[in-house]
Amino acid sequence: MHLIDLNSDLGESFGAWKMGRDADVLAFVSSANVACGFHAGDACVMRATVAAAKAAGTAVGAHPGWPDLIGFGRRNMSCTPDEVYAYTLYQLGALRAFCTAAGTELQHVKPHGAMYNSAAKHPEEAEAIACATRDAGGLILLGLAGSAFEKAAAKYGVPFAAEAFADRGYMPDGTLAPRSRPDAFVRDPEDAAARVIRMIREGVVESVDGTTISLRPDSVCLHGDSESAVAMARTLRARLEEAGVTIASLKDVLHARQQRS
Repeated sequence: MHLIDLNSDLGESFGAWKMGRDADVLAFVSSANVACGFHAGDACVMRATVAAAKAAGTAVGAHPGWPDLIGFGRRNMSCTPDEVYAYTLYQLGALRAFCTAAGTELQHVKPHGAMYNSAAKHPEEAEAIACATRDAGGLILLGLAGSAFEKAAAKYGVPFAAEAFADRGYMPDGTLAPRSRPDAFVRDPEDAAARVIRMIREGVVESVDGTTISLRPDSVCLHGDSESAVAMARTLRARLEEAGVTIASLKDVLHARQQRS
């Protein structure tokens, strides 16, 4: 049996600015990565998103990013490992408070945007995030498959879940194609679903230059802020279930993986 977690980055509105179709996407995913106020989100949005996830039966994860509201956390910042650690732990603490108040648990940590992409390539940043994840207690680190996150999680004794992207192109080295490239996104929901099914069954994905790279995810991300977010989520879930893939929580996916090994 194949198990997979479906996650989406949610709660990225703040103030009068609205982002994404969170309520619609929540119907199809098993994990919600909730923005923690640095790159997006605010206290009221965090509280409402946690409540919506709980009502939908969706696990809650923290989605920490750089302190960069204007750039939506997608601009590179030069931060020391101590700063990366502090920024991450601060955001985890804030979101966990809302989870505790709502009577639900914080399940995992998935960095956002430029923080995610930078730490995937720089071990010292990945280790700072893994250390904050460990110190927050009882959380899974969700990061790019085959990246520095996996080694950092092992170093700090943190459970690691490998993530893949349904709607993003991959470079030959396994990193995500820069958003500036015309092939950075997979726009067609059927194409995206076929790619994900191949990842799950064969452990591979085709990169932007046509080469095949190894990639076997525990969780697949669907971006909730894209124009086709709901259609993508609906199609992917339907095709996965038709293919005999079970959508499960991240904890259940990791438990099943441990039993197989």
